[in-house]
Amino acid sequence: MSLESRIMTDLKEAMKAKDQAALRSIRAIKAAILLTKTDGSGKELDEAGEIKLVQKLVKQRQDSLDIFEKQGREDLATKEREEIEVLQRYLPKQLSVEELKPIIQDIISKTGAAGMKDMGKVMGMASSQLAGQADGKTISGIVKELLS
Repeated sequence: MSLESRIMTDLKEAMKAKDQAALRSIRAIKAAILLTKTDGSGKELDEAGEIKLVQKLVKQRQDSLDIFEKQGREDLATKEREEIEVLQRYLPKQLSVEELKPIIQDIISKTGAAGMKDMGKVMGMASSQLAGQADGKTISGIVKELLS
């Protein structure tokens, strides 16, 4: 089932349940899919593109959440947390740091990386291999730790 058809089904269910957080989040995904389809590039949205799209929406909300927490706006921060929770349902299971370390260590040995100067090589391979399973910030932190 494609993300778009899943979104339509979930949108109907959220409307019936009158779940406002789910409605906001699902409508945001639907709008992002529509924008991507009509951006004029002519590219079809594949599964990797769908994951990247949802990750982008989660990151936007996390950035907003940080700002709202710093400003003491708990009402807005709560909305962002709710939306993040709903959006994460559409992402593959996120790997923990303990699960990521051996995978990244394997990538480092495959690329023959010796130090921080090889970080770009490792990050490129790790980002493509772990797409959707971990965010770039976490991957970057582990790569820095293992290379230094």
